[in-house]
Formats: sequence, structure tokens, C-alpha cells
Amino acid sequence: MLTWEAVMLRHASSTDLSSVPLTDPALLRERAYIGGAWRDTASGHTVTVTNPADGGPVGTVPALTAAESADAVAAAHAAFGPWAHTLGWERSRILRRWFDLMAAAREDLAVIMTLEQGKPLSESRGEIDYAASFIEFYAEEAKRPNIEGVTSHLPDAEVEIWREPVGVAALVTPWNFPCAMITRKAAAAMAAGCPVVVHPSRETPFSALALAELADRAGVPAGVFNVVTGKSSEVVPPWMAEPRVRALSFTGSTEVGKLLYRQSADTVKRMVMELGGHAPVLVFADATFDEAVAEGIKAKFATSGQDCLAANRIFVERPLYERYCAAFAEATAAMTVGPGLDDPDIGPLMNEAAVKKQEEHVADALEKGARLLCGGKRHAAGPLFFEPTVLVDVPPDALIWREETFGPVAALAPFDTEEEAIARANDSEAGLVAYLHTNDPRRIYRASRALRYGMVAVNRTKVTGAPIPFGGYKQSGIGREGARLGMEAFTEVKYVCRDWA
Repeated sequence: MLTWEAVMLRHASSTDLSSVPLTDPALLRERAYIGGAWRDTASGHTVTVTNPADGGPVGTVPALTAAESADAVAAAHAAFGPWAHTLGWERSRILRRWFDLMAAAREDLAVIMTLEQGKPLSESRGEIDYAASFIEFYAEEAKRPNIEGVTSHLPDAEVEIWREPVGVAALVTPWNFPCAMITRKAAAAMAAGCPVVVHPSRETPFSALALAELADRAGVPAGVFNVVTGKSSEVVPPWMAEPRVRALSFTGSTEVGKLLYRQSADTVKRMVMELGGHAPVLVFADATFDEAVAEGIKAKFATSGQDCLAANRIFVERPLYERYCAAFAEATAAMTVGPGLDDPDIGPLMNEAAVKKQEEHVADALEKGARLLCGGKRHAAGPLFFEPTVLVDVPPDALIWREETFGPVAALAPFDTEEEAIARANDSEAGLVAYLHTNDPRRIYRASRALRYGMVAVNRTKVTGAPIPFGGYKQSGIGREGARLGMEAFTEVKYVCRDWA
């Protein structure tokens, strides 16, 4: 098998975009987008984006400097006044055009995503639909009245509460959902009247740049939507120190989130953070068996396990445990693995560090007494592929119980009582989502109340969407995205008290 370094060396000689199968090649942009213009960097430095399936180049983007990153803030700040004073109905029409263009370009956008991120093509299509739904939703919210009348507490005064846009919003997004994490933030901010500066992951910038191309076609005014490419260590610090950046929305690791939280203190930014997950699945003996297995597979292996909502700890009531483990392993072993454009069940992982983490977690669990039912090693498809893996009888001191695996390794253990299951599920500083499988209505209520998670999925996996408030408890984040709550971080509340006299 070729090593990852050998694959990179083989493909490093050129960047050939002619092989990219797009109906609209103009969607694959290799420049940053600032102030309504496509631009390179004065430094001449670039970042090469590779396809994780084979190490081949997708293209290059400019590695913007700190000064150029600051230019994006200036462009957004210049656009703030006009955009904030644009009628909500007009902002709505522009966002709706953006949604329509995105829906029409669905297949090209999915191909771009699969090329740079590696996820199976059907999952990329699903993400495009999901991402577009936020633009559609917030296009409607842009029209909603933002003045609330309040019964006055004074005999001679009229009281109103206004919501006004906060200013420039910085959006820092990850590689695992390179479209949806942008639109969920940007559409909310833009609907509220805030221009945005977006920093996509250096590993997946082309989805963001395709969104910029479509925003330009939709008539989004110059400076309202900006995409700044390059290294986060260069691009993001100027935004954290800049007082004109009034809000920050970040999706990524808890460790980086804490760093940005500290850096935001001097300028007292509004913050929305969707951080790490460590999702538990609780399967009780009265659950519908086939459904619980199928939903457990979905919860674990979507996006090849590279998902903050991915099941990381699966607890099964003892009477059902052995049967469940066997069925789960059988379904896992039958999953297909391969390049995303072939639309398998499992695609490549994002980078070598991700693969090494799978190896580390598997080795640690086995050393501590877990049993391996299937998988457990790299897959023959290539250096960044890992076999779908099932570990059972995983002991509580295993590394996988404390860390997000972020890959296709499932860990299972039995439990004996409801109280034990809830306690083990809550034994984490993460609190994003929990999955519950039971047909006892009283247990559904008790467990949903007792689980310290921002979201609870009962007898199903898919729960997210534009109308719901996405976010977590504890160290899984701050604030909510989606729903009307998703606009709150991008608005200020103004109280106006008017004398009748």
C-alpha cells in the first residue's frame, strides 16, 4: 500500500482542474472573495487542497495575510450601514435568490464538496439541501417585524423593544460540513442585517468560494459576504482583536473554542460556539430492535463518523446486549468503503491525524479488555481509509469513552439500570446530543429530562434542520444556531421609552 507521503509526492507536480466534472466550472474558484471582488494575496503564498480519497490536487487558494484579512473586515464594515438599512423585504428577496441558485447548482456543489472533503456523494447532496434550507428559512425571517410593544409601567410613556443588527460578524467554520456550517451562520447574520467575514477550513475552502460565487450572482451587495482563505493562525487573530467585529460564530473543537473565547474578551464580542460532541446512545430492552440497530448505525457512521453528532458511546441494556452487538457488527461489516464519488457508505477520513486517532483508540480499548467484532485497521482503499469498526465490552477507563473518536469506530458496553445508563451518558463535559431508544413513554419523559444535552433524539437519529435551535450544554458550546434563536447573537436589544407629552 502506498503511504500518504508517497501519494502526495505523486500528485504534487501540478494542479489539474480540467478533470473536475462540473456542469458550471465557474463555481470552482481559486481566489478569496473580499468586498465583492476576487483576489489573490500579495505574498504569493497559496494552500493546495487535496482530495482525501487519493491525495490528488483539487486546486489552490491564496493564503491571505493578516493585513488582507483585516481588509475583509474593512469591506464588511463599509457595507454594514447600507445593508442594515436595507428593507427586510429586500434582504429577503436577495437571500431567496441565493437559495434558488444554490438549489439549481446542487449537483455541482455536491461534487465540489466530495472532491475536497471526501464524503460520499449522496451525503454531499444531502448537505447541500440542508445548507440551502438555512438560506430559505432566514430569507423568510428577514421579513419579520423586529419591534415588540410592551405594556408600559409608566402612566405617561410608550415602551418599545427594538432588535438591531450588531455589526460585522466573523464566521469560522470546520471541514466536516463545509457548506452547512457557513449557511447556518451567514444566512442568520445577513437576515438580521449583519455583513459577514467567513474563514473556511484550509482543507475545504472550495465549497465556501462556490457559495460566494452564487451570492455574487444573487445580488448580495459587495462586502456583505466575504470569504477569507488561508491559515487560521494568520486570518483569525486580526478579527479577534478588531472591535468592529462585533460577533463571532465558531464551529470546531472545544480546545480552539476556548482559545477564541479568551481572545474575544478584550473586545467583548457576541459569541456563538458549537464545540465538541461525545454523543451517547441508550438502547433499552423494550426498544424496537431492528429500528434501534439501524438508527445506531446511522448515528455512528454518517459522514464516516466525522460528525459532532456522531454516536461515540453506545450503551445497551444487558438483556438485549449480545444480540444487539452481533446485529450491529453484522451491519457494520457489510458497509462499503471507497472514494466519495463512488458513493460508498464510508469515505476517507480527512487527514493522517484522524486515521492515527482511530488506531490509537482501537489499540487502547483492546489493551484494556475490549473485544473487536469487525474492522480495527486501515482499509486497503488508501492511506486515509479506515475500516468500519465495532468494539464491544469497552471498559470505562478506555480512551474512547473520554475523547471524541471522530471516525468510523463504534464502542459498545452493557448497562443494568436506567439510573446507571443516565449517569454514564452524563459523565462527560460534552453535552451536544443524546440518542434514546425505548418504547416506554414514562422512561422517554424521565430520560429526556435527565440527560444533560442540548438535543435529545428519541427512537430516531435525524433531528436537525433550519427551524430547530441547534446547540449543546456544558463544554459543547454557547448559544444556538437555527430557528429564530439563531439570529439573537447577531442582534442588539434596544429599549425605547417615549414620553406621551
